[in-house]
Amino acid sequence: MMRSLYSGVSGLQNHQTRMDVVGNNLANINTTGFKRGRVNFQDLLYQQMSAAARPAEDVGGVNPKEVGLGMSIASIDTIHTQGSLQATGIGTDLAIQGMGFFVLKDGETTYYTRAGNFTPDENGTLVNPANGMRVQGWMARTVDGAQVMDVSRDTENLVIPVGGKDAARATTVVDFACNLDKRTPYIEEGASALDVIQGTWGTEIKIFDSFGEAHILRVEFARVPGENNSWTATAQVDPQSVEPTNTAVGLGEEAPAAGAGNAFTVNFSNLGNLAGVADAAGNASPETGNVTMRVAFDARNATPGEGGEMIRQEFALNLGTVGGLVNTITQYAEASTTKAFTQDGYTMGYLENFKIDTSGIITGVFTNGTSRTLGQIALASFANQGGLEKAGETNFVVSNNSGYANISPGNIQGKGKIVAGALEMSNVDMAEQFTDMIVTQRGFQANSRTIQTADQLLQELLTLKR
Repeated sequence: MMRSLYSGVSGLQNHQTRMDVVGNNLANINTTGFKRGRVNFQDLLYQQMSAAARPAEDVGGVNPKEVGLGMSIASIDTIHTQGSLQATGIGTDLAIQGMGFFVLKDGETTYYTRAGNFTPDENGTLVNPANGMRVQGWMARTVDGAQVMDVSRDTENLVIPVGGKDAARATTVVDFACNLDKRTPYIEEGASALDVIQGTWGTEIKIFDSFGEAHILRVEFARVPGENNSWTATAQVDPQSVEPTNTAVGLGEEAPAAGAGNAFTVNFSNLGNLAGVADAAGNASPETGNVTMRVAFDARNATPGEGGEMIRQEFALNLGTVGGLVNTITQYAEASTTKAFTQDGYTMGYLENFKIDTSGIITGVFTNGTSRTLGQIALASFANQGGLEKAGETNFVVSNNSGYANISPGNIQGKGKIVAGALEMSNVDMAEQFTDMIVTQRGFQANSRTIQTADQLLQELLTLKR
């Protein structure tokens, strides 16, 4: 009878533990990124009253006789199923759809979490505002003027430079793709001003010098008299400026010096496709490939009228591909179009906003209209994520059975994608927990009845002598 008492005690104790886990699950039903626990039971020890016997010639075998001595907890598992995602509209709220954990640092201690309610602190460092732990990832680096992401490095704190500057960039390439109407009349000698206007087609685009100051590039086209497929083009920077910019255009890898002339000839095939160009010095472009002119102009490093040094600026004027149609200057019997469709310069700007894509890349949006990669958020995965130890505050730490953290960007190596503007809710199912609560309560009651019944048997034994 003493065995049944202790079996009942083990049942009471372990069902209480199971109830503790259920209570913790229900307490965290609205905790962001929480993963529920589950208790599994196993039988404990057995007292053998007689061993098993082999079959003999006269009788068969005999099974062992064993009395159980109670039960114990086999495991308390953390269930890492996906929680539902709730949209918040806050750009720094992040959720992981799929496998993976965000990586946080508290000094040199590393934590892992599914709770992505992050925000920049006063220094722009992306942190968990509840405890100040810093979100880990990789910051973009500038190499030869280009932003490069190197995710092979160790992770570091992510800093979003709110209000930071994006330096001005001088225009290096201007791409033209206008159409020149083949029906445009020639400008005859002695033509009226109206005829000159009707026979000339111009297109403009804003460009920038190395100081970030804007200039207007105007290119005017007029048909060469007597030539069906040739046009004279004149390029000028700031045509309305009182102070001349000494615009010069020429072929070659180096920009022409001031005074070399700003006119060039554009030639087309009988089909209306670009055939090549020639500059004022008679240099001709290659018969195949891209056709690019070099343009140079002067920019003053001070306000006009206040002196300052004239700085020579240059850029490439890309007219397209010989024989090409897409993004190439053409001559068809269609209305002339003004299309200098792109240039790569801009003035200085300030970081106005930022956004995070599904692979965790943080892109800054600046007031000058540019976008630049700032960094990338790291995700960690484990061979056995169920082996992670809970560290409180919805964080996990590595244990001896979880394996090492495999850290990389999202969307690769089996990791999920990052959803910005959303948070992952708890994966606790209330109906399941209430059902488990009922089963646990009944199990506790049954074990208490075992103890009561064993006590009554002992009481009967004590009264035998009376």
